[in-house]
Amino acid sequence: MRHDEFLRLVQAGAALPDRGAAERAVRATLETLAERIPDGLAEHLAAQLPQEAGEHLRRVVAAHEGGDDPAEHHTAERFDLTTFAARIAWRGGVSEDAALQEASAVFETLDAALAPELSEKLGSVLPPDIRELLPESRMGDPS
Repeated sequence: MRHDEFLRLVQAGAALPDRGAAERAVRATLETLAERIPDGLAEHLAAQLPQEAGEHLRRVVAAHEGGDDPAEHHTAERFDLTTFAARIAWRGGVSEDAALQEASAVFETLDAALAPELSEKLGSVLPPDIRELLPESRMGDPS
């Protein structure tokens, strides 16, 4: 999937007014997602996304690697949907309700851009409350 198509799908899915708003939503959601999932999974997601979108994930992973202790490996911060929405809202300068709507559109677009097994892996590492933002086909409990 090309970056323009990715942004167009997010813009349409979240009913955003323009491309700039879609870019902001993608950045805020993917940066927050990268904090919530293991670095290895974030790298795999980034590899399957358009370069520009993948950079939002890679930037957070790179920040994790900047610590003083090279043995320290980021696996994932543990936070719930409330914190997830608050972080997206803060990064994007929108309300928490708008952040959830935008995150849902980003997840829908991610699902279209990623290999099915990677989408399922993403669903399996998210807690049930955040998993509710995924497309219905990915919402079920992972097996």
